[in-house]
Amino acid sequence: MANSRLWKALSENSAQTSEKAADPRLRGRTYLVPFAAVWDEIIAMIETNPRWKLIRADEGAGLIRAEATTRVFRFVGDVRFKLKLDQNALTRVDMWSASRRGKGDLGANTRRIAHFCRQLDRRLGIDG
Repeated sequence: MANSRLWKALSENSAQTSEKAADPRLRGRTYLVPFAAVWDEIIAMIETNPRWKLIRADEGAGLIRAEATTRVFRFVGDVRFKLKLDQNALTRVDMWSASRRGKGDLGANTRRIAHFCRQLDRRLGIDG
């Protein structure tokens, strides 16, 4: 297990959520909150973070593109969000994050996703 996580950190420079991800930090989110409220909160989180930049938002398609800059080395990464209503009319949020440089991200993209999801949970009033 530890060897596979180390290998992933050294050889992969992106991470994404899915409902069945082995890593619980990468399972995305499903909210009993209206789509528009979740959408507005994600946009606000991006626009108020000085290290993030909103690139494109298409509410009709449920797609948001942004750039995130790391604190220390100022590396820029690409981030995408996909929001949709699931089969139960709950708001589903999935996220993808990728580094532009390097072959391995040392887990930075997984941490970025996990941190963003925890913040979104808090802002939407979800206990986690």
